[in-house]
Amino acid sequence: MRPTLLLFLLGANLLVAPSIFAQAAPIAPKPAEVQHLRDLSASFETLAARVRPAVVQIFSTGYATTEDTDSTNAALLSPQHSTGSGVILTPDGYIVTNNHVVQGARRIEVRLSSTGAARAPEQAREQTMVAKLIGTDRDSDLAVIKIERDGLPFLSLGDSNDLKQGQLVMAFGNPLGLEGSASMGIVSSVGRRLRPEDARTYVQTDAPINPGNSGGPLVDINGQVMGINTFILTQSGGSEGIGFAIPANSVKNVYEQIRKEGHVHRGQIGVSVQTITPGMAKGLGLLQDWGVIAADVMPDGPADKAGMKVGDIILTLNGRAMEDAPSLETVVSHLKLSAVVDLTVLRDGQKVNFTIPVIERDDDPQRFADMVNPEDNLISKLGILGIEIDKKLSDLLSDLRHDYGILVAARGPSPPYSGGNLEPGDVIYEINRTPAVTVKALRATLDALKPSDNAVLQIERSGKLMYITIELE
Repeated sequence: MRPTLLLFLLGANLLVAPSIFAQAAPIAPKPAEVQHLRDLSASFETLAARVRPAVVQIFSTGYATTEDTDSTNAALLSPQHSTGSGVILTPDGYIVTNNHVVQGARRIEVRLSSTGAARAPEQAREQTMVAKLIGTDRDSDLAVIKIERDGLPFLSLGDSNDLKQGQLVMAFGNPLGLEGSASMGIVSSVGRRLRPEDARTYVQTDAPINPGNSGGPLVDINGQVMGINTFILTQSGGSEGIGFAIPANSVKNVYEQIRKEGHVHRGQIGVSVQTITPGMAKGLGLLQDWGVIAADVMPDGPADKAGMKVGDIILTLNGRAMEDAPSLETVVSHLKLSAVVDLTVLRDGQKVNFTIPVIERDDDPQRFADMVNPEDNLISKLGILGIEIDKKLSDLLSDLRHDYGILVAARGPSPPYSGGNLEPGDVIYEINRTPAVTVKALRATLDALKPSDNAVLQIERSGKLMYITIELE
């Protein structure tokens, strides 16, 4: 019975269907609705046409410095081939990208956007050119490179403080090598921290970002760069709608310093701060269970000389309320070294004001890795990147025994010699009693030694002189 009934019903439907189709009219959108969609589509087309020519593809080969998991004071060199994206910020070829795209590169090539036009082979070759590394900043994961060409299309950095959650944005780059790709989404969060005590904040977006997008721009509907796409959180390896970009204001600070001086200065005022928690407030008997407390004041530092004390609750910095420790650290680190900060603190229920000068932060043993590149600074027989001590570097290092030497900025994971190890931050003064004044001179002294010869390096480490004996391989 069931098969017969089924066939009957199907047949009935077939018989009725033509009459239904004949009577039903197609649903047509209203002209105004169609026009709105056309306008929206046209606005994105215009935006893409404006942005894409300023987005480049980057290819780099060389060595990268990475942290040794067994030693927090070590920066290691490892071979690396990487591709990524970048955005042109000036018509004469200054490009910003991620540090991890070009870190340690011995050769960087930039491929300009094809803008969708077919090109002859000789024209295509003209679109790829060698770039010069201007400087990198490992802490922010940003780098600046330059190509020698004028009249280039470029974009401007916007004010990332103007971003709002839910705002439309587009991500541009070269995901998985697919040149000139664009994706659309919204701002998921304007100040995302991956960990509560992380000083760095990111723009979170659900615009699809994949490997290869690193260094490309996240733009608003006006075509301004509101962030540099940097990384994603993913379980599959591809985009899952959780992407992160470095905010444009942070990019601007790093970009301008690198263009001017080749590296980034970060400030401090000699205070170690923590975010106040309810448990901390209860245990210490604080008047508030939120905000920022001075956990330590560096002896003879700027804050100590101004009169700050451990336990002071920092209410405002330059008139801006401080809600957590990372916010304060970020603000101070971005200030110029000639700046001063006005702090208002709460001490024993009374407000106290301080004016404190900003000084250079010198507590990062790997900060010198951002000042070197393997092309100029590699000393292969020691497996290190070395910087010659000069007046500027001496000012960053306190109380060196000599006004010359070679600073170890980074080292390889497996030194090409046996014996004692060099560490980032060491300063080499002599090798077998021959002064190490320049990188070139140190290379020449090493080249004059035969395999299996002993070499005795006089170095300074943590303020103490010592000898390291090595045997070249």
